[in-house]
Amino acid sequence: MKSFIDNNFLLETEFAKELYHDYAKDLPIIDYHNHLPPNEIADNRAFENISKLWLEGDHYKWRAMRNLGIEEKYITGQTSDKEKFDKWAFTVPYTIKNPLYHWSHMELQRYFGIAEMLNPTTSSSIYNHCNELLKTSDFATQGLLKSRNVEVICTTDDPLDNLSHHQKIAGSDFKTTVLPTFRPDRIINIDKVDFVDYLNDLSTISQIKISDFESLLQAIKSRIDYFHTNGCRLSDHGLPHAYAYDFTEKEVNVILKNRLCEKTITDSEILKFKSAILFHLGRFYGKNKWTMQLHLGPIRDTNTSLLKSIGINAGVDSIGDFQQAIQLARFLNKLNENGSLPKTIIYNSNPADNDLFATMAGNFSEDGIKGKVQFGAAWWFLDQKDGITNQIKSQSNMGLLSTSLGMLTDSRSFLSFPRHEYYRRIVCNIFGNDVKNSELPNDMEWIGKIAQDLFYNNSKNYFNFPDNKVSN
Repeated sequence: MKSFIDNNFLLETEFAKELYHDYAKDLPIIDYHNHLPPNEIADNRAFENISKLWLEGDHYKWRAMRNLGIEEKYITGQTSDKEKFDKWAFTVPYTIKNPLYHWSHMELQRYFGIAEMLNPTTSSSIYNHCNELLKTSDFATQGLLKSRNVEVICTTDDPLDNLSHHQKIAGSDFKTTVLPTFRPDRIINIDKVDFVDYLNDLSTISQIKISDFESLLQAIKSRIDYFHTNGCRLSDHGLPHAYAYDFTEKEVNVILKNRLCEKTITDSEILKFKSAILFHLGRFYGKNKWTMQLHLGPIRDTNTSLLKSIGINAGVDSIGDFQQAIQLARFLNKLNENGSLPKTIIYNSNPADNDLFATMAGNFSEDGIKGKVQFGAAWWFLDQKDGITNQIKSQSNMGLLSTSLGMLTDSRSFLSFPRHEYYRRIVCNIFGNDVKNSELPNDMEWIGKIAQDLFYNNSKNYFNFPDNKVSN
């Protein structure tokens, strides 16, 4: 009987098998967007047990367990790590047809050499086997990254971060390049209750008193300069949609001053401020030759009860149905007209917007830059087999798949890197089926080159990564 997740998992044709094994399998990984904690990389954290490594902070798994009706105490509560693992082992068989079913068993195989299915019968033996391996240095954070041939990772970092952990990594002999990413959402969100407190902290760390819009921009620029010095070459924004409403600097200055005085501001004023900040951030990114990432479309923190008890990133987010096209086009166009449009990656969370985003990316180009504006990889709820396939179809039909930057993990888990393998297998299978159906020529050398570009070369050439880890 053919084993589950064997060497040719997801590969349906001989062409796909050869393409994956000879051209894709051994390429290094450039993971240009994830949420791994840099302090755990810097300290080379060793995990006490597999629950700490596998379940801690993973809201994908939390959602699945909640959907099965498992009590919260076994998910984020105070029960033992073994009890939490047993509940996850109980859950896994019920995730069949969910990407977690594939991911979980791939992770057990790739990191721990476990080919058997995780379920209540195997839970204890798998738990004990993994825990024995976790006692070795190969299973601390740096060893885990090395084992998957991770060349570059870009973490997601608040502008207030002092980046000391990145500096520690850069000064070490760890081979994987770990770079920060500038995530200024809290500067944009003037409507949040903690906005004024956040700007006070920004004033402190930048040593610039923020009293008006001009001083806010100076403070932001100082943090961008600091991040740049510490190797940052990407920014990221998690927004419901882009903001490109008409504003004047005078209007925005009044809006900010009123907010700093705790005065009420209107919905239209909120949109003007967000539009102004996002535009100026884009200008700064362009000047520094950074890549701007826009993750657009989700509804976040929908369950206020869990939000209050657990906090953000609890796994209670959803796909949104925002109107994306007009504001996104205006935002990108305004930066382009200003001569400031940076390299940009746009990600959508709603599959109904695939064609929209694919066509939007093709509107803005620049001589000598391959795929300046990118339709980003299938993201969040879409980073599964169907979501990846549909994203590739839209990108192929509306643009040039050959310019794509490939996959990323967007994960908080050190065991998530087989998602790159998952993506590579899916893409190789798509190419293989097209060759079988005579929709593509049986040209392994050329298609192999295109595949290697997708999985590694395009990212290597697209991002303006520093030659050394940190140029202090």
